[in-house]
Amino acid sequence: MTLQGKVALVTGGSRGLGKAMVEAFATEGADVIIASRKLENCEKLAHQIREQHGRRALPFAANVSDWTQCEGLVEAAYAAFGRVDVLVNNAGLSPLYPSLDQVSEALWDKIFDINLKGPFRLASLIGTRMAAGDGGSIINISSVAAIRPAPEHLPYAAAKAGLNTLTEGLAQAFAPRVRVNTIQCGAFLTDVSQAWTPEVTERLADSAALRRCAEPNEVVGAALYFASEAASFTTGAVLRVDGGVR
Repeated sequence: MTLQGKVALVTGGSRGLGKAMVEAFATEGADVIIASRKLENCEKLAHQIREQHGRRALPFAANVSDWTQCEGLVEAAYAAFGRVDVLVNNAGLSPLYPSLDQVSEALWDKIFDINLKGPFRLASLIGTRMAAGDGGSIINISSVAAIRPAPEHLPYAAAKAGLNTLTEGLAQAFAPRVRVNTIQCGAFLTDVSQAWTPEVTERLADSAALRRCAEPNEVVGAALYFASEAASFTTGAVLRVDGGVR
């Protein structure tokens, strides 16, 4: 198994893309830390991981927009496992708003705190420990919105563009022992997509060269690549997993 003996921490790990990655990492032999705001969901998935894969799993409630909670998450992870080999900054948020002039300062801050500030803090804390130890891999989950911004998600697009920039800078900061890369996702049919209207789903599918939206498990190949030694000479990279969005 490609991640045998490794420890992976996934934020937003109890559902959607995060859940798919947690399950894939456990399948490949990793112990996992499942972090999200709702402890009950984390505990449910942790139980499943233990039962189905025989791996250790730590559920932890944390809002990554709060740096104190980020620090608590890191301390809990190292207390339980003594190491983190793979960090996936997956937690994100893209709220709807009626128009750009009605984006409040509080909403702007909330979007940036979750999508950019939290990943920076977690990557800085864990990356520093990785660099001083046995190394590791940090994977940021970005969005095609970073390069194809639209008015209906402009703050989110700006935050994800910032995450892309952080990826390259952190790759330099923690080299040569730590690799930092980004998966830049297109439209995935997670539980969040259940709120999309049929028109929105059709528009997103038509915007991709593959003419469809993705299933959550279609992020797994990229995640396993970056997490494993298969990507031993890849850092500072942004990999588009978007079906060829125009």
